[in-house]
Amino acid sequence: MSRRLPRRGATGINTQGIVCKPLTRGRWKDFERLFGARGGCGGCWCMYWRLAHAQFEIQKGGQNRKSMKWLVDQGETPGILAYLGGKPIGWCAVAPREKYLRLRRSRVLKPINEQPVWSIVCLLVDKEFRRCGVSVALLRAAADYVQLREGRIVEGYPIEARTSHMPDVFAWTGVASAYRRAGFVERARRSATRPIMRRILG
Repeated sequence: MSRRLPRRGATGINTQGIVCKPLTRGRWKDFERLFGARGGCGGCWCMYWRLAHAQFEIQKGGQNRKSMKWLVDQGETPGILAYLGGKPIGWCAVAPREKYLRLRRSRVLKPINEQPVWSIVCLLVDKEFRRCGVSVALLRAAADYVQLREGRIVEGYPIEARTSHMPDVFAWTGVASAYRRAGFVERARRSATRPIMRRILG
């Protein structure tokens, strides 16, 4: 899944030649390198949506890392990595909606209808490469991956930024503008700042 972006981003970094690949056992070290010692954000290791709140708090840090590695070792593909020049620079978590326990319990993000969907719940981009199109490349690659797995609908839950100065830490589900650029369309909004956006595949 190669994604070539046609321009330099706002940071001036040339992001042409981004390559996106599913996270597999052979790419685990790249995932660790991207998430760093802090596990992405406060020891999350992208387990936040998969666990109940109490369990997540107990597991913060090393145990979350072990849980994610166990999933990968079992052959599950929990998301997509973005590379530039061989360096991992971004991550997009995507899986069938039922894999994410917290989505089942959310009133704001409850299902739109009974159609089976895949859900994108997290986007993480290396600080050096933010605001230069990496998220858009990951979203497009995630949609391609879902289609390869015979999924028909992929949806996400981005933040609708009210200001251009929103801290990156608050945009870990992505921003609505990136989803629009990647071909997603808003299908529901039960919160002023949290649309549900979908892309129909095939």
